[in-house]
Amino acid sequence: MPQDELRFQYPLLALKFPDDETFASFYPGQNSALLTQLKNSVVGSGEPVLYMWGESGSGRSHLLHALCSEVDERGDSVAYIPLHHHQGMSLDIFENMENMSLLCIDNIDAIAGNKKWEKALFDFYNRWVDNKEQRSKGASLILCANNLPKQLGIKLKDLVSRLEWGACYHLEPLNDEEKLGALQLRAELKGMKLPVDVGRFLLNRLSREMDLLLNTLDRLDNASLEAQRKLTIPFVKEVLAL
Repeated sequence: MPQDELRFQYPLLALKFPDDETFASFYPGQNSALLTQLKNSVVGSGEPVLYMWGESGSGRSHLLHALCSEVDERGDSVAYIPLHHHQGMSLDIFENMENMSLLCIDNIDAIAGNKKWEKALFDFYNRWVDNKEQRSKGASLILCANNLPKQLGIKLKDLVSRLEWGACYHLEPLNDEEKLGALQLRAELKGMKLPVDVGRFLLNRLSREMDLLLNTLDRLDNASLEAQRKLTIPFVKEVLAL
């Protein structure tokens, strides 16, 4: 099916993924093996089915966005289905998705216990397996949730079994030193310098959730540009009223 036709049928395909959520901006920490597998998927040599799980804030959606962006830019068919928005979706969202070069299904935990959605995902998975010969070589299905399949609370046991079929990777959370590295990497990509002492100050004074830390870094970047000042602890205290 031509890419333009796929885009017409599925609005999610036209989704513009965040410019700052790329492989280059993802700090791997202890996740180098997973990152390698996902990058292999971009070039069509990754696992045909990969299940990725990790705690909130571990960067699951970041990696899926990065993966989708690269495959989309290559011109192949790609879809991203964020199931935490399933209440605003129709069950037929999975129709013909077995034809995709890449399909990423995020936050499967959001539909746990919902019989209709569990059945829709189960039926899709079976079509994906059955349609192997019809898809382009190297097509990948990436499934994502906040825990292992058996720990999601899914009632349909056959779906749990399907989710366990592929390669499984735990997205390891970053420790404090790795979070500092991640903040410095994001700062560098923004063209700013985050001194070690300022980074450690942020980690000590703020929540250690990466989403909050990165949003705070964006705020500091804007304030630094506006005030034409470097990031120092006194300046950070002033901006954040700490």
